[in-house]
Amino acid sequence: MWLGPEEVLLAGALWVTERANPFFLLQRRRGHGKGGGLTGLLVGTLDVVLDSSARVAPYRILHQTQDSQVYWAVACGSSRKEITKHWEWLENNLLQTLSIFDNEEDITTFVKGKIHGIIAEENKNEQPQSEEDPGKFKEAELKMRKQFGMPEVEKLVNYYSCSYWKGRVPRQGWLYLTVNHLCFYSFLLGKEVTLVIQWVDVTQLEKNATLLFPECIKVNTRDNELYFSMFLNINETFKLMEQLANIAMRQLLDNESFLQDKSLPKPRKPLKNISALKRDLDARAKNECYRATFRLPKDECLDGHTDCTLWTPFNKMHIPGQMFVSNNYICFASKAEEACHLIIPLREVTIVEKADSSSVLPSPLSISTKSKMTFFFANLKDRDFLVQRISDFLQRTPSKKPCSSDREWKWNSADPACEGGCLNRGVLRPVLQEVPELPSSSPLAGSPTSALSSRPVNFSAGEVPTASQGLLKLFRRNSEELLGPKGAKEKMKEESWNIHFFEYGRGMCMYRTAKTRELVQKGIPENLRGELWLLFSGAWNEMVTHPGYYADLVEKSMGKYNLATEEIERDLHRSMPEHPAFQNELGIAALRRVLTAYAFRNPTIGYCQAMNIVTSVLLLYCNEEEAFWLLVALCERMLPDYYNTRVVGALVDQGIFEELTREYLPLLSEKMQDLGVISTISLSWFLTLFLSVMPFESAVVIVDCFFYEGIKFILQVSLAILDANVEKLLQCCDEGEAMTILGRYLDNVVNRQSISPPIPHLHALLTSGDEPPLEIDIFELIKTSYEKFSNLKADDIEQMRFKQRLKVIQSLEDTAKKSVVRAVSGDIGFSIEELEELYVVFKAKYLMSCYWGNNRAAAARRDQSLPYLEQYRIDMEQFKELFISLTPWSCGAHTPVLAGRLFRLLDENRDSLINFKEFVTGMSGMYHGDLTEKLKVLYKLHLPPALNPEETESALEATSYFTEDVTTEETQEDKGRRNENGPEKEEKGTSPQDYRYYLRMWANEKESKKETIKDLPKMSQEQFIELCKTLYNMFSEDPVEQELYHAIATVASLLLRIGEVGKKFSNRPVRKSEDCKTNNTQDPVSEEESPTSEQSQNSAVEQHPQADREDKTCRDTQSEKTHQENQTQGDGSGEGQGSPLQLLSDDETKDDMSMSSYSMVSTGSLQCEDIADDTVLVGCEGSSSAARYGSTIDTDWSISFEQILASMLTETALVNYFEKKVNILQKIKDQKKVERQFSSSSDYELSSVSG
Repeated sequence: MWLGPEEVLLAGALWVTERANPFFLLQRRRGHGKGGGLTGLLVGTLDVVLDSSARVAPYRILHQTQDSQVYWAVACGSSRKEITKHWEWLENNLLQTLSIFDNEEDITTFVKGKIHGIIAEENKNEQPQSEEDPGKFKEAELKMRKQFGMPEVEKLVNYYSCSYWKGRVPRQGWLYLTVNHLCFYSFLLGKEVTLVIQWVDVTQLEKNATLLFPECIKVNTRDNELYFSMFLNINETFKLMEQLANIAMRQLLDNESFLQDKSLPKPRKPLKNISALKRDLDARAKNECYRATFRLPKDECLDGHTDCTLWTPFNKMHIPGQMFVSNNYICFASKAEEACHLIIPLREVTIVEKADSSSVLPSPLSISTKSKMTFFFANLKDRDFLVQRISDFLQRTPSKKPCSSDREWKWNSADPACEGGCLNRGVLRPVLQEVPELPSSSPLAGSPTSALSSRPVNFSAGEVPTASQGLLKLFRRNSEELLGPKGAKEKMKEESWNIHFFEYGRGMCMYRTAKTRELVQKGIPENLRGELWLLFSGAWNEMVTHPGYYADLVEKSMGKYNLATEEIERDLHRSMPEHPAFQNELGIAALRRVLTAYAFRNPTIGYCQAMNIVTSVLLLYCNEEEAFWLLVALCERMLPDYYNTRVVGALVDQGIFEELTREYLPLLSEKMQDLGVISTISLSWFLTLFLSVMPFESAVVIVDCFFYEGIKFILQVSLAILDANVEKLLQCCDEGEAMTILGRYLDNVVNRQSISPPIPHLHALLTSGDEPPLEIDIFELIKTSYEKFSNLKADDIEQMRFKQRLKVIQSLEDTAKKSVVRAVSGDIGFSIEELEELYVVFKAKYLMSCYWGNNRAAAARRDQSLPYLEQYRIDMEQFKELFISLTPWSCGAHTPVLAGRLFRLLDENRDSLINFKEFVTGMSGMYHGDLTEKLKVLYKLHLPPALNPEETESALEATSYFTEDVTTEETQEDKGRRNENGPEKEEKGTSPQDYRYYLRMWANEKESKKETIKDLPKMSQEQFIELCKTLYNMFSEDPVEQELYHAIATVASLLLRIGEVGKKFSNRPVRKSEDCKTNNTQDPVSEEESPTSEQSQNSAVEQHPQADREDKTCRDTQSEKTHQENQTQGDGSGEGQGSPLQLLSDDETKDDMSMSSYSMVSTGSLQCEDIADDTVLVGCEGSSSAARYGSTIDTDWSISFEQILASMLTETALVNYFEKKVNILQKIKDQKKVERQFSSSSDYELSSVSG
């Protein structure tokens, strides 16, 4: 690359001049390339340890003038090819011009100006992002690509100087962190260490300090444990490694490709030596933290943050903290965790103004909102800029008022007279054309109030009502409790909250303090529950910014059926069946709509069991739209990855729970581990937020605290429950006993303050014992959990989540590997160990296509809902790469052709993708079985569909016609088969005859396994020539190459004569009867049919059993004759009519320079252009070779697999070659060593890679 000219004082130190002219020198770095001796070793070591090469690539060009002692570096290169290109450009374009100048200073000025111009021109054409990357970083990226053979698309994020501990010896070098790999390179006195680890293979990442290793980072994979230390900034390095590993885990989990976030804010000042990617990742980490802290929507991007103080009117204080500004929100977090949190949506802001500064309030800023609240911030460093940014964002904020704000926070003031029967019939009228289960005139079954039961609803007219408020208000069964002491307690709670609202504000702009948490711990009043859940979860923000979104989703999803809707229908009546709201069509219909709408919003989750239980509780306190947005907040932000097919999120938090149990309850932890209880209990506790294991009125208090605190509270309560039962659990003998103890305890957690009548708890009925159990007050349990375990921090939990996510996803991947290997091991010759290694290589190739492929089609073709075996599939290009590195049949330049044929043979469903089972089936055919099995694979590779018609295409029309005829039959047959199967595939899932289709498929599979060598179709002359080509290529570079060539020449000549003899026999019946006219022209595609069953197309009407028998007889005769000839004929001495073949003696063909292989072909039956350029044709007379374009392929000629097999068996060299055992594990090991050295081999001189 061209460099901005830099002064170089010592041109000779550590460099060797390779080319020179009066104005320029081309130099090579000592120690680079061959030789170099001790100086080279020292320079190489210095370059690695001191990073002197970050600006100095292995080659450079210097500008000099005769009298000047100063040199100027104008270009550098990582390969000779690159630097030579620059050198030639200088010689061709500048030398003549420079010789005109008289003054040396003018020459130097001209050269510098010209180089600057070239660089400016290059930069103009580059993408903006790469312009931001500073020069030093670009150099490091080039070095990384060269040393590790990475392609252009692999982006470097950052690089660090550190030591890698190999045994007890530290190797100083450079750690390169790329988007998909962790790479390390060290070169110390001739000893090179190169490490390349994919992030998807990392199973553990820890920062720790031991006696042996000072503060270090430990990276674990399934095979290795690596230690890196001596970092300048270990925390920054570790944080970045965590981020990159986390992105890789996300790829494995939900197949999201790593894409740069286009909306990330650009820094105002360019940062030195930091890549654009590193900056973007830092911004992404800050965004995630910001959104999690303030529960903001997923698309919110932080613009900046600054230190300031906030005036809090409730305690008349200035609280120090940080202000955060983003596109739609201004937030504040106090430095003391519990002091104060504040969220101000810009849609609520009316005035932002700078107040007058004073000694008490320096640089104050006041923000007023629509709810008549004013917030004072002071001690702002850059107040003017901040006001400008907020003004910019305010201008972009939509001014229209959200449709639901007219009743904002007024739910508890609704007219009590209409509380029982107020139904909003109009809002969702068009979207509610559903509920087919009910009779068209049926009224609501079991309506709880006279208002509902006295007014029947006509469902056929689309008048299914939707509750304008929580179902609990519509289905409250008795009002006596409201007048008793419980009612009085409830009123007191409401009053406490009203006082709180008066002091701290109400709605989204409320000051959230320790006082707020105290009130939540005491239980939220039923009238306020929906409102506060929406506030604390952040669901309110999404709802008011997406008016009408839910109604549109319901409209789109109604009447659509898929797997998710089937599961939803199945679970609707299992959702809180004991509650009257869900013994009624109103509740069931609302639940159906919310769950279906969410399944359509987020198809990757769709529907997961436990969502129905949580949603039914949300519907009791909120209307449908509010319940929907709460469900969104729960599934996508508060409990990430909980409700996907593999419940990864719940398993991650289960791992955290186990870790916390070890820390806080060490004695119990060991016992629980032995019993295996934690994994059983925690899933049901976490997935349903205790709603399925505790009485409803108690569990709902847990949900109150969860919406305020997040997962931290669930873990806290879980620990408190275990702590309360330690003594009993330690005495348990088995898992069942422990489960019973915990079940009984949870059943008896009561809420004595609840004004709702107790709902019978199914779990409690099952576990009730003889003696009356001890009741536990839910508020006491919550209080205990805060007293004992409140030191859990949200940040620590996020850190633990990352650690556990690595463990959980890698264990799921291991499970997938085992199940796939187990599924295929029965039919394949490979051992379990070999299959596991092959699976790793296969998966790595798939993942590489996801992030190195030009298009992202690979990522799109992985469907998590498919069985494990079908999830990873590769295309032909990837298969070719694997085939070339793993095949025991290396055919040089012919190998990719063979790979393509094998791919077509394995791709039975013609979707241009093959799964792991198909892949190992193909590999097994080459590695396992006897000579017959291996030859059978090779034979099939030279018949359609493996063999492309183009590959055997002759220049003559007759041959073309023959080939096309075959393929036309094949495609028509395939089309027929597709048409036959097509409708059945479409009907899948709905057709009652589905099972018959699978039975037929299963029967066909079983049939195909019984295939014998007699079932293989015959091979035409063209196909046989292709087979010979493959065999010649296969034997090159073999130790006994000449012996094998001699053997295959003998066999080929013998088989060509057999084909000629067979042609005479097969032609005789043709003269006798027209019925057998084209018996020899068979369809090679139909491998399952015996060749004897095929008849001429021309005589389809006149087929007789007699003709079949006659044909069979003629073939048997031919076969006998063949075997006789096998025994009597020598090495080509026999003469047959039309085939005067002569075999050259070994001495005549020893000239290896002129030929690499030779081929025996029948005279007058082969075009020269059908054989490779380096093939010598023996036995072709002058007439046939001269008439190159006049000769024809003999379409009557054919040979069977039995004949080829019998001929091969006569040659010991061939038998030994195919019987030879090859160790595939060694091949895999070699492939792993060089798999990343392919991308840059043409451009760079690659250094050798050593582990």
